[in-house]
Amino acid sequence: MKYSGFLPSIALLGVFACNGTADRTATTDSTHTTLTGTTAPDTTRAVQTPAAKEPNAPQSGIAPATDITYSYFRFKDSGKARMRDYTPEQKKIIYTLNRADGGHLASVDTVIFPNKFPADVREISPFPQEIPALREVKKMVLFSYPIQAFAAYENGVLTKWGPSSMGRKTKQTPEGLYFANWKAKETTSTVDDAWKLKWNFNIQNKEGIGWHQYALPGYPASHSCLRLLETDAQWLYDWADMWVLQKDQLAAQGTPTLVFGQYPWGGRRPWRNLLDNPHANDIPVSEIEALVQPHLQNILEKQQQREGVAGPAADKQAL
Repeated sequence: MKYSGFLPSIALLGVFACNGTADRTATTDSTHTTLTGTTAPDTTRAVQTPAAKEPNAPQSGIAPATDITYSYFRFKDSGKARMRDYTPEQKKIIYTLNRADGGHLASVDTVIFPNKFPADVREISPFPQEIPALREVKKMVLFSYPIQAFAAYENGVLTKWGPSSMGRKTKQTPEGLYFANWKAKETTSTVDDAWKLKWNFNIQNKEGIGWHQYALPGYPASHSCLRLLETDAQWLYDWADMWVLQKDQLAAQGTPTLVFGQYPWGGRRPWRNLLDNPHANDIPVSEIEALVQPHLQNILEKQQQREGVAGPAADKQAL
């Protein structure tokens, strides 16, 4: 597949491998960093500069729900009728709980639903509402392999979470720390031209790993990428920060992203354990802090480096 558009010399090599994977190349010193990608990248803005929060500013997450339990219905028995009665917001919560999008929910068969729908999906987040170790980290994305879900944090406070479909057993997404780099509103996989990847945000070019919208069938199914619901993919596309290029060289990293854990291949899908225990998927703060701690100095150093190059000149950078 041919790339049409400006391509800086830092990104002349590329392979795409997920249901699309990558198309640009840069070399950095992060944990996962020789990176690549393809098709029209976003040239409207290379650096997002929303008003930054003070790292230690007082803030807190919302209160988690304590009175929500879960039941299920068989889609083949009553699924279509039930889904017609739900509001769009309630449907999104059901998609989230079952790690499936609207086009694949029928194939899930056993569909989990809450006895009471929360006003905010963060109330039933398996991720902690706050992570004290991340208070000085302006933005960070976490992807949990065991529960096939992501979470976005600002200064250690949960901003958003949602479902994901990560690498299947033969194409597992490697664990570790990544940094967001380039993005494209839509890109085409070089593995299969029929794979159109919307709201694609690359995090590892050489292996072609990124998050984007694509089918969520209710289990890990990708070629190593991090599939999302379209609304979540678009939100992350707008929220996360790209890398900064200056004179075709990498000047600063984008949003840090941590992939962690092992999926129980061959076992019960973890979110079905909610039927027995509504907190079965909850990840303790201590577990995440233990995972983040070895990378924290690197993350903060990259953040400080980014602050040093941010400004009008960086705002004009484009991929």
